[in-house]
Amino acid sequence: MNSLGIYGGTGVPARARDRRARWPAVKSAKSSIAEKSAQEFLRSLRERNTSPHTIKAYSGDLRNFCAYVGSRNWNAIDHLTIRGFLSQLYERGLSKTSVARSLAAVRSLYRWLAQEGVVDQNPAALVATPKLAKKLPRVPTIEEMNLVLDGKMPEAVSFPERDLLILELLYGCGIRNSELIGINLDDIRLSSEAILIRGKGKKERYVPFGGSVRAALLDYLPLRSQKLVSGKKKTNALLINQRGGRLTTRSVGRIIKKIAVAKGLSPDVHPHTLRHAFG
Repeated sequence: MNSLGIYGGTGVPARARDRRARWPAVKSAKSSIAEKSAQEFLRSLRERNTSPHTIKAYSGDLRNFCAYVGSRNWNAIDHLTIRGFLSQLYERGLSKTSVARSLAAVRSLYRWLAQEGVVDQNPAALVATPKLAKKLPRVPTIEEMNLVLDGKMPEAVSFPERDLLILELLYGCGIRNSELIGINLDDIRLSSEAILIRGKGKKERYVPFGGSVRAALLDYLPLRSQKLVSGKKKTNALLINQRGGRLTTRSVGRIIKKIAVAKGLSPDVHPHTLRHAFG
């Protein structure tokens, strides 16, 4: 590299190096069987336009695996060997997430080896994935829900009366998103303040509702009728979109997220977290 940061006579600046993940140069004169296979596997990933981030991660994980198995051939590597490799990673202080990713890399390598006819079995499939701690959803507090329900709907909301009813039903009745969108107009019993809900396994139950849901229903239903008449649509669905069709679970999720962000709540709030907040 000369004083201008140019490599040889190629005219390529030093900072313009190829950033793609590469298998590091092996110091020894001869690569092991595992190293050669890993190099070919990574090459196949590049040819299939696999994400550079995935290739980089797999490259590091397989480098560690190849160093652990050393000169052993594939027939000499079994599930106990792979468990030993994972144990070594734990001893080095790696997290369960990192160990699980390393196991995923080894499994992918073995699947490729099987496709290439190098191995007949995948011992990595016999090794259990480390159990990762589940991240519990943050449930909105009563104060936060009151702020959302008692205040005005955000200006970005296109159908505020419907969206308020969605919030009231999810939070006030503790129903699932899939149950919410399945409510039909004739499932509403205003006189007894109850809704017929169809749950998992087609099981039906009546869920009571309070004054807030009743008020939201009375505000929404006339507007629902107007929208269907103007759009010349017919549907028995309680909750409809702007075109007069039944809402989907995905649509409800987007509505909840938009309102949550506009009201200053966590963007991770979704229909199921409102159900957790019920009661």
